[in-house]
Amino acid sequence: MFDYNELMQMAKDASKNAYCKYSNFKVGACVLTDSGKTFKGCNFENSSYGLAICAERCAVGAAIVNGETKINAIAIYSPNTDNCYPCGACRQVLSEFKNGDIDVITEENGKLKITKLSYLLPESFSL
Repeated sequence: MFDYNELMQMAKDASKNAYCKYSNFKVGACVLTDSGKTFKGCNFENSSYGLAICAERCAVGAAIVNGETKINAIAIYSPNTDNCYPCGACRQVLSEFKNGDIDVITEENGKLKITKLSYLLPESFSL
């Protein structure tokens, strides 16, 4: 089993590269795929706010471009807050690529917290 502390550290590293000059709310994410590979992402904003991309969707996109579509876990970190959970849009995107039920890893007071995606997004939309 992959060490979730290592996954969280990769999310922390990714958050350092966030481009968030409008909100100053840095977020980093790292997904773990079924093959054991990891892919990082950070949020990046735009002066046209609707064009901002969340760290979670950035990490999922990195996995997809590398041929990975089965996600087992995602670590999400922000130096701005504890328990940085994915927004609704990111929850729906993650549900598209779930391999069973994704572990969503956050950090609270320096300790990892693992929540199932199905808890965060019950009755998710799918075809």
